[in-house]
Amino acid sequence: MAEIRNAPKKGGRLLSKVRGMYEHRAEWLYLLLDEARKKGAAWDSFAPEAIFRCGLGRGSELAGAAASRPGLVLLRKKGFSGLSKRVFEMRILKSTDDELDVEFHYCPLVSAWKRLGASDEEIGALCDIAMRGDAGIARSFGAKLELGETIAKGGATCRVRFARG
Repeated sequence: MAEIRNAPKKGGRLLSKVRGMYEHRAEWLYLLLDEARKKGAAWDSFAPEAIFRCGLGRGSELAGAAASRPGLVLLRKKGFSGLSKRVFEMRILKSTDDELDVEFHYCPLVSAWKRLGASDEEIGALCDIAMRGDAGIARSFGAKLELGETIAKGGATCRVRFARG
């Protein structure tokens, strides 16, 4: 695995505060899973399903009162724009109702996990678990999540693709 490199290129007080909120969420996840491991539970025995359920709920919120099959353009507008786009330093590569391809250049979750002392291997596993939330969101939009390279596994960026069909 390549060395994890994850430094924001853009800053400011607002971005720092919002990134701090994401870092706090990442800290909760890490500490809960660490305690579970201390008690003999393997992360992959329960965490991916729990985070997927969270994603389903978030996806339902994002889809809102849209048609029975909301398009991925709605997902981009509600989940991958504005402040969140700036926090994760995202670039939208493609956006149609059937495909949403996003590139992330910074991840506050990875920053939190590194700060907490998680190993690179643990950070990769934590990322896989966290991405189950995005898989749940994808399902809420009638799509599948395709994950390319990730910052958590040494990639220069995270490539996330939501696709139908």
